[in-house]
Amino acid sequence: MKNMIFTFVLFLPLFALLPNVNAAEVDVTWQDSDKYRDVYAGNGNNKKFKKTTFSNLEKHFNKLAKALPENNTLKIIVNDLDLAGDVHIGGINQIRIIKDIFAPRIEFSYQLLSADKQVILEDSVNLKDMNFMMRNSMKYNNSSLSYEKAMLDDWFKETFSEFTVK
Repeated sequence: MKNMIFTFVLFLPLFALLPNVNAAEVDVTWQDSDKYRDVYAGNGNNKKFKKTTFSNLEKHFNKLAKALPENNTLKIIVNDLDLAGDVHIGGINQIRIIKDIFAPRIEFSYQLLSADKQVILEDSVNLKDMNFMMRNSMKYNNSSLSYEKAMLDDWFKETFSEFTVK
């Protein structure tokens, strides 16, 4: 027991050297999602697929927001989503076919708010990655929504580079 206490006391000062976890709060609204261009499951439950897709993208926005100052808020209102690929009927199966002519798209508006809720930055964005299949990145290779995540990474890096915490 004494050794555990000694070890804890010995390493306690090191915890003070760990960086603070910075993360802006993220608020994502999926506006009129029934009218989105393409959030279809293929073979499966479309409602469940849509819920999972939105959840995965929200997690990704939260991951990106870790680079923003802690007391900021990133508000996003998604107006349209078109996943990479397209769902085609093949016999009794409906499958998502990924081809370069079916580029991922997302249309949204955002606001970056300061701690006192003042608008720091806002814009409406219509992202479309026509070269999504030419990417050389393996970052999301085994991840669902890999093309959409890479597209959002590029947008975030370009848009918020001066606000990110190093």
